Amino acid sequence: MPSHFPTNPTSTPTPNSDEPTSSSDNPNAARSPKTTPSEMWNYLWIPFLISLSKELSSAKAQSPILLPSQLGVGPSDSSSTRCTALDPKLNYRPVIGILSHPGDGASGRLSNASTASYIAASYVKFVEAAGARVIPLIYNEPPDVLFQKLNLVNGVLFTGGWAKSGLYYDIVERIFQKIIEKNDAGDHFPLYATCLGFELLTMIISKNKKILESFSAENMASTLQFTENTIIEGTVFQRFPPDLLKKLSTDCIVMQNHHYGISPERLQENPNLSSFFKILTTSTDKDNKVYVSTVHAYSYPVTAFQWHPEKNAFEWASPMIPHSEDAIQVTQHVANFLVSEARKSLNRPPVRNVLDNLIYNYSPTFCGKAGNGFDEVYIFTQPSLSHL
Repeated sequence: MPSHFPTNPTSTPTPNSDEPTSSSDNPNAARSPKTTPSEMWNYLWIPFLISLSKELSSAKAQSPILLPSQLGVGPSDSSSTRCTALDPKLNYRPVIGILSHPGDGASGRLSNASTASYIAASYVKFVEAAGARVIPLIYNEPPDVLFQKLNLVNGVLFTGGWAKSGLYYDIVERIFQKIIEKNDAGDHFPLYATCLGFELLTMIISKNKKILESFSAENMASTLQFTENTIIEGTVFQRFPPDLLKKLSTDCIVMQNHHYGISPERLQENPNLSSFFKILTTSTDKDNKVYVSTVHAYSYPVTAFQWHPEKNAFEWASPMIPHSEDAIQVTQHVANFLVSEARKSLNRPPVRNVLDNLIYNYSPTFCGKAGNGFDEVYIFTQPSLSHL
């Protein structure tokens, strides 16, 4: 059978590369070399492979998210409506006690009452976002009322602030001792201590009110650097996805706002502190001084932060507060861990007593128009008249 392609290309001279190749301009075009079948296949095959590779890559990148039923996963009876049974050992209605701080949170612009104390609403939202409710522990209310409220909650949060002496210090110390007693008695009772809360625990546990050091870390975002060979299982970081853990050490997605703290060396040198806390992360201030930024107790569900996990999602006054999606995930994961720990608490107080003392019995005050401080605060201007 005669070939459809000419097979004698050597009889025609090769045209000059600088000459036009159009048949209308080149009299030698009729005698130009012809492509063999194998050469033609190569010209077609290679672009085809490239195109196919691009299509496969695009299909892989745009692969649909399949439902469990599409993956063959799910109940054997597709009509079944049964739900997985909840763990009876867990408390699915946890309540967190948040200790109020002296003042109004706005340098007297909201209340000049000498008995005023406040809780920034961001701490309340932080707890609520993870599925718990809040009871305010008003630091200067009658001690019997305060400690009866402590028996209504499943965990405690110490906030940031400035007070490091007097009644406030004494109340923090007494509540901390009660938390340790509850855990020693068999109740899993967590504590979160933020910024000032961490500093007060450092003073209380070390038995040294002068152990803190000065740092220049006010109003700044930072990274968290994990200590060498850190084991995060059982800590606040255990459920962070790997990519977010990495970003904590490379991106400034946590908020710092403090003048005091403690260096890793000083913490390790104090036997009381080093035997109670393990250092999870450190951070660096504006002068490149390193301080401890996250710790977790060896034997108790106690976590302390020198940074502010609540601010990323719920405070807007400072332009330095990170609000990226990664930063918001940090807030959410930290809140989730506190509430997951509180669900392990054995405390089941009377429902009526809880309702009478919830933060919902108070109204927050919007103060964000001032452009600094907190966006909202709860102010308590007199001892609580709780119905216990």
